[in-house]
Amino acid sequence: MSFGEYRVGTSGFSYQDWRGVFYPEDLPTGKMLDYYAQYFNTVEVNSTYYRIPNRAVFYHLSRKTPPDFDFMVKTHQETTHQRQNPEQAMQALIEAVQPLVEAGKFSGFLAQFPYSFKNTPENRDYLKQTRELAGDYPLFVEFRNWTWNRQEVFQFLRENNLGYVNVDQPRLRGLLPPQSVLTTDAGYVRFHGRNKQEWWQGTNETRYNYLYTEEELKEWLGRIATLLKQSKRTHIFFNNHPQGKAVKNALQLKALLESHLPLFETPA
Repeated sequence: MSFGEYRVGTSGFSYQDWRGVFYPEDLPTGKMLDYYAQYFNTVEVNSTYYRIPNRAVFYHLSRKTPPDFDFMVKTHQETTHQRQNPEQAMQALIEAVQPLVEAGKFSGFLAQFPYSFKNTPENRDYLKQTRELAGDYPLFVEFRNWTWNRQEVFQFLRENNLGYVNVDQPRLRGLLPPQSVLTTDAGYVRFHGRNKQEWWQGTNETRYNYLYTEEELKEWLGRIATLLKQSKRTHIFFNNHPQGKAVKNALQLKALLESHLPLFETPA
């Protein structure tokens, strides 16, 4: 059985503390994406969670990347956390990403819901509404609360064409375990680090400040192979961004996949 395509990248690229670790010290901020695209063919745009830019921003991002590069774009916090006027937020974001769509570089929206968003009938209805607001564009949902870890939820996602985000995060009570769940023809994996001490009370810097070991990354090879056997394409992103740890682990996983995936192939 052949594998679908996989793409490995990081959650965001414009970090000043990546200078001297990944980016050259004197690299202008405006050249960071150009440099990043020499090593990766995908990136997750997280800044849209805080502020939705105008079309020109995505037009310039598209121009800085080669033809086979693609973007995943996180939905605004209004869509996932505040949930008071999601229609306006999604409409504005869809308008903003049109330069990526026109360039064939848009691969979907990521909706990351908070731990407080539990598996209830009301919240499942909200997911349906969000799916409708996203139109025909791929929409992937990331849950933090363990109540979503049920087969009937996965079936619900399949019926509503919602992609499931598999996560690596601390093994803490109430969080989701590592999985290889596929609910559309596209797989998704996010690595957040395993910083137990900082997960609940830490900042965005301390919570994700974690460097995976090679053995920890190898734990995921079988799960990723499972996704690749069933999907057309799987995106894998590292969100452990402090001090360039995401870049180190993304490059490490790319090398592991290149060398180890043949071991998981099923003989014809």
